[in-house]
Amino acid sequence: MIMEQVLNLLLLRFGLLVGGLVILALPVFAVAVVLRRRGKLGEVRRYAAPAARAVGRRLEARGGPSRSGGSPAGAALRAAARLLDDDGRGKPERGAGR
Repeated sequence: MIMEQVLNLLLLRFGLLVGGLVILALPVFAVAVVLRRRGKLGEVRRYAAPAARAVGRRLEARGGPSRSGGSPAGAALRAAARLLDDDGRGKPERGAGR
């Protein structure tokens, strides 16, 4: 009986977490679609890449040394910065990373 309640609580917590992530991702996706339609996505990417790199470095420094090479959030932001640096054809934009 107790084990069933614990598993139900864990399942509920997982559902709430995934639901929250979906609710956060939908507006970000909508903004990206609107910016792409208006032709402003490239300009936003140029501004967002340095910010994503800076936040990734900050999260990595705050996490301290670990075997995996930093926090999962820092790794996700570094991956996002690499994607933002990409020009869409698999080549880094000129001046990216400075």
